Amino acid sequence: MKLNILKFLKNNKVVRNYKKISLLIVCFASLSMFSQKVKEAKADKSYDKFAYVDAIKTYERVVARGLKSQDLLQKLGNAYYFRADLVNAAKWYGELFAFTPNIDPEYYYRYAQSLKEVKDYAKADEIMAKFNKLKGTDLRAKLAFTQKDYLEQIKKNSGRYNIENAGINSKFSDFGSAFLNNKIVFASARDTGSFANRRHAWTGERFTNLYQAEIVDGGGLTKSEKFSTKLNSRVNESTPVFTKDGKTVYFTRNNYINGKKGKDSEKTTLLKLYKATLEGDKWTNVKELIFNSNNYNVAHPTLSADEHTLYFASNMPGTLGQSDLYKITINDDGSFGAPTNLGNEINTEGRETFPMITSDGELYFASDGHPGLGGLDVFVTKMDKDGNFGEVINVGEPINSSYDDFAFLINVSNRLGYFTSNRSGGKGGDDIYKFKETKKLVTKCEQNLAGIVTDKETGLPLADAKVTLLDSEFKTIKEVTSDKDGKFDFGLKDCKTVFYIKVEKQDFVPNQTKAIIIKENEASFIEIPLEKPSQVIKKGNDLMKLFNISIIHFDLGKYNIRPDAEIELSKILDVLEQYPQMEVDIRSHTDSRQSAEKNRILSQNRASSTMEWFIKKGIAKNRLTAKGYGESQLLNKCSDGVKCTEEEHQANRRSEFIVTKI
Repeated sequence: MKLNILKFLKNNKVVRNYKKISLLIVCFASLSMFSQKVKEAKADKSYDKFAYVDAIKTYERVVARGLKSQDLLQKLGNAYYFRADLVNAAKWYGELFAFTPNIDPEYYYRYAQSLKEVKDYAKADEIMAKFNKLKGTDLRAKLAFTQKDYLEQIKKNSGRYNIENAGINSKFSDFGSAFLNNKIVFASARDTGSFANRRHAWTGERFTNLYQAEIVDGGGLTKSEKFSTKLNSRVNESTPVFTKDGKTVYFTRNNYINGKKGKDSEKTTLLKLYKATLEGDKWTNVKELIFNSNNYNVAHPTLSADEHTLYFASNMPGTLGQSDLYKITINDDGSFGAPTNLGNEINTEGRETFPMITSDGELYFASDGHPGLGGLDVFVTKMDKDGNFGEVINVGEPINSSYDDFAFLINVSNRLGYFTSNRSGGKGGDDIYKFKETKKLVTKCEQNLAGIVTDKETGLPLADAKVTLLDSEFKTIKEVTSDKDGKFDFGLKDCKTVFYIKVEKQDFVPNQTKAIIIKENEASFIEIPLEKPSQVIKKGNDLMKLFNISIIHFDLGKYNIRPDAEIELSKILDVLEQYPQMEVDIRSHTDSRQSAEKNRILSQNRASSTMEWFIKKGIAKNRLTAKGYGESQLLNKCSDGVKCTEEEHQANRRSEFIVTKI
């Protein structure tokens, strides 16, 4: 039941797409075949109404008779997928992939998720790689591609929780919980009183009501009973959140108020958020929130510590995936602002749902779009001082498993809490588990990157130097200025990431160095010395040698100026700017590979390209000349037909900046 009501496994767009697909027509005229098609049509009708229990039985009987079609296998896989039976979903999606190669990309994603439930992670990663090729713009595909080490990261955060069955579970689904004084309030499909015989076609279970249980020492639960006859109705209620004074509740319910059910354009009763207040010992004044709609789901509220922001899940217009996380401001007068999507750092094309925010700004939520162990996994992200959320991290095992794990709730003062899972070994479809967090979360390795700029000759610090941080492609990330002690600080940076630091200061030759944080828990502090151009410059000097400037690199067979070459050329530029009367002849040389004519043309293009770079930087054209010498001035024996090492060939591939006038 929580699949329809709470996980948004099926939305209107998905339903409409399935309605467009017709079953494969098998051309037999027998009465038995006609009867079979009637059964199949009946199953389709149940399917489109989300009555998956009935549809599954019929579809499987059809397949058992040897009648298969792509549409039928898709629907069988989906019927299990949407009710979170991913073991059987994997079985039927496997049949689908064996049946035809022409499959919509979304089925690659669902198949990969289902394979994780049976812990076939290698096959799941293989299918996700194919999904990335077919739909590389999909955020889920991008995350799978950029986080190929996700299992290693999950391993780092595993073993941080001690978990047990919470002790109040029934043979039906019990899920989602909220703190209320010394109790928790949760949803359950157990006996629902006068409506005990009403069952939901989606799962075959009864509709859910809110229940409460007392919290005892160690987080155990006892004395479960119905929460409130005023809040419980003949449809589903779930996922409440209470204000600190316990007098206001926000909760999820099917579109139902004052004895009437609301429906969307396809006659489906969706989810809405409701608010109620406590008067004496009775919950009253039940009202739906103004940003609800009959045409999309809004569910799973959680409140910020100051109770001025409500977070929730929805598939309202503007949603990136099947369900996204949103926030909305609660004004002092009780009115609401406009819903704001939390963005694609958190939301994906999959399901992000069941948010829970703590008093210290940790946002926990369930997702099947971020890389995980299978089904819904619990993730966490931390809010910074500006209200922005950072890196999304999987909380690891044993909270997460290859099954659906969601509805995470934690008391930050004692690190005790509860979550819900449909993992094997439970009593019902979903069970509530208690946990104790024993270790802190391990974030992705980040360490501080800082350093000092010094005078190479005296060793003294240099203030007011311009220090630029560049990425591995020499694109600027950040610029700072060294302080009075010559120090600079770029803050936290990712470990094992290549950076370049360029330092510039008037009257000094620019310097650039490679920086990488190798070890976790070890900050990098780099000293970068600058030297003055104190050498005597004479006519005929090569500025490259005079200032110990690195080789100017070009891509193989090309002559465009690369970003790393610009750093070296900037050193020559600095000299030309210091000596406005100086003139320079730019000379480019190649090794002997390729023909002499091709090498001459290539070297001329490189020399000319280099000259144009200086002109664009403000050096007058009449101060520069450029010539390519090809392989005509080799520095060693490596002419045509002579076997040489790569290092020997490299010596011949050079640029020279010969001073022709001072």
